[in-house]
Amino acid sequence: MSTHIHTPTPPLPSPSSAPIPPAVAWLGYGGLLPFLALAAVGLWSPSAPWWSAALLAYGAVILSFVGALHWGFAMAQSGLSAPERTRCFVWSVMPSLMAWPAMLLPPVAGSVLLVAGFAAHLVQDHRLAARTSLPAWYLPLRWRLTVTACVCLAVGAWAASR
Repeated sequence: MSTHIHTPTPPLPSPSSAPIPPAVAWLGYGGLLPFLALAAVGLWSPSAPWWSAALLAYGAVILSFVGALHWGFAMAQSGLSAPERTRCFVWSVMPSLMAWPAMLLPPVAGSVLLVAGFAAHLVQDHRLAARTSLPAWYLPLRWRLTVTACVCLAVGAWAASR
């Protein structure tokens, strides 16, 4: 008769319960304030001439920023093969190439392009997370930030179309 000693493995923290470093939380959520403020201006003062251009410009800057995350991951993640690393580098510039023309389009079309860029980047984040060891808090945070930015851009597009 064999004796098998079972030592329980501690459960891994779920991504939703992984603590976000305080600086990351402050900076990430704080970065939503311009989205929220500009969408609010669009709702309450849609005839103001500046808010929709400011919302598109901020959306473009942030989309370019999140694209650059993959450049950093490509440099820092040791578990990536050479082709995977190259794909990360290539993808990292795609959001900028979507963001820049969004600023040149009318507000509704520009917002649609930015939302598409944020959604595509979130898909790429999930692909990268499946191949590497990103912090457990990264994807849940990216979801919250992306959804909020996209809702603000959609509200801005709706306000601009009235």
